[in-house]
Amino acid sequence: MSRIGSKSISIPAGVTIQVNGSLVSVKGPKGELSQNLTPGITISVEENELKVSRKNDDRQTKAFHGLVRSLLNNMITGVAEGYKKTLELVGTGYRVTKKGQGISLAVGFSHQIDFQSLPGVTVDLEGNNVIHVSGIDKQAVGQVAADIRGIKPPEPYQGKGIRYRDEVVRRKAGKAAKTA
Repeated sequence: MSRIGSKSISIPAGVTIQVNGSLVSVKGPKGELSQNLTPGITISVEENELKVSRKNDDRQTKAFHGLVRSLLNNMITGVAEGYKKTLELVGTGYRVTKKGQGISLAVGFSHQIDFQSLPGVTVDLEGNNVIHVSGIDKQAVGQVAADIRGIKPPEPYQGKGIRYRDEVVRRKAGKAAKTA
């Protein structure tokens, strides 16, 4: 039995769930998300709880049981509260500015890097070296944050680059001076 798949999901106030065949739509105060169910997985809504169950014990169905439950839980959390990731630019002269709907990064290259976010994901700036990525879709928020970080990941010798706020960069020792 799947440990994650068998857990029920509590539905917060203000969130409604509709099931039309294999399409599940979740609507809340922040927006609306929908997801197709995989064959062999069924869901049932009872009062303020959502239960995910599987029709059979096939290998593929067992594999998708916990996945579908996690996706539905992320959708419910997203439309109720939303998701947010924070990135920091660390380095001399590293800065970010707003440019239309996107951002423009100066991170040590000979040119500015322009970045456009995915639809439904907002990119806000705090000062000139902190980027807040937020939205209701957990996967899209994580992908945009990873794409921004991928422009200039933190390097291990001086720690310069774009990093998540809670990320710890392991530092390496540079060349040791040669002793006589």
